[in-house]
Amino acid sequence: MAHHEVNFDGLIGPTHNYSGLALGNLAAAKNAGGTSNPKSAALQGVAKMRAVASLGLKQGFIPPHDRPHLSTLRALGFAGPDERMLAQAAKLAPDLLANISSASPMWTANAATVAPSIDTADRKVHFTPANLAGNFHRSIEADTTARLLAAIFPKGDVFTHHAPLPGGVHFGDEGAANHGRLCEAHDQPGVHLFVYGEDGERFPARQKQRASQAVARNHQLGPGHTLFLQQSRTALDAGAFHNDVVCVANGPVLFCHEHTFENRDEAHAAIRAAAPFTEIIEAEASEVPLADAITSYLFNSQLISLPEGEMALVLPTETEQNPATKAFVDKVLAANNPINRALYLDVRESMRNGGGPACLRLRVPLSDDECAAVKPGFLLDETGFTKIEAWVERHYRDRLSPADLSDPSLMRESFTALDELTSLFGLGSVYDFQRSPAP
Repeated sequence: MAHHEVNFDGLIGPTHNYSGLALGNLAAAKNAGGTSNPKSAALQGVAKMRAVASLGLKQGFIPPHDRPHLSTLRALGFAGPDERMLAQAAKLAPDLLANISSASPMWTANAATVAPSIDTADRKVHFTPANLAGNFHRSIEADTTARLLAAIFPKGDVFTHHAPLPGGVHFGDEGAANHGRLCEAHDQPGVHLFVYGEDGERFPARQKQRASQAVARNHQLGPGHTLFLQQSRTALDAGAFHNDVVCVANGPVLFCHEHTFENRDEAHAAIRAAAPFTEIIEAEASEVPLADAITSYLFNSQLISLPEGEMALVLPTETEQNPATKAFVDKVLAANNPINRALYLDVRESMRNGGGPACLRLRVPLSDDECAAVKPGFLLDETGFTKIEAWVERHYRDRLSPADLSDPSLMRESFTALDELTSLFGLGSVYDFQRSPAP
């Protein structure tokens, strides 16, 4: 049976703003306090989804989360009607307001880790939502993510859903951004690369080794299907807060920077031993300085398999505008390897917050039967793209500053938009504001 690479992109939410919340994310820190354009951000994301679909791939989406997240305010002692709680938070805890209003769930590479059925002992597709324990604004995502994934991939004979890992930062799990899969083809068994970190001198590591090991156990992946490799401390301290900032795997190709793994030679040897078919395409630091790789998000590209058998890189325009990274891409395209196409796309609104093309998608390998089991409407066709674009045009603002987060009309606009979206796609009551009345 045919298996497909299916990308489920996070739809960027109405409260997309630049509050600079993530420690170690240099782009987010640089642009903190600036004015964002939520409408443009969402439409850029949809345009990327359209572009990938036009290459012949199946494309899905995951809705935004409800922001501001009022359930968190209530859990932290705020009470009363929604507008009163919002005003209290704006006055007493403006930093908290920024955290509960973040549109960070758009980066679905952090939503979960996925294991395809061809690799798991029970032959089901396994999902584990990431606990994202390293940053407060992201740690509040897990419950809603779990509900969304369970609605899009219904539990039963095809899909298995696990709870987010317990244990806080001791089992910090940042999802597929620190995970890759190597295989000869998508319908062949693969080797899962779990990349964990150890704290650097400047920044803490977000992905813990014990978390990766727990996810692999839950997903019923045998020893022959897993490798656990340490992320380079040099890369971490340079701003590669996730491994997907310096590395992406797809099929038989590992596309990476010289400073991807802490022990480069040992890591490459382990990869070649576990997956001898792998072709490692590496940029040396002398040709692509680590700073250029991180600011341009060269390796936060989507490396995708095209129907004809070759591969393409889906890159941000920042990679094209950087002389060193553009030259390296041109070199890769001219060489004898599976990558022979580059597609540069404008995802500037996401990039200014520290997320490139690969951050915006959760890759889910699925068979034909498994695709048929996905909730109708969430594998997008032209009607679906048009429906989402029209929804964005109706509901999103084209300017938003962090100071606007205290505006109660923004909250009402956001909840109205999400309520309509769940109706448009028959999703049901997945958001907290839909599930129980305010006290």
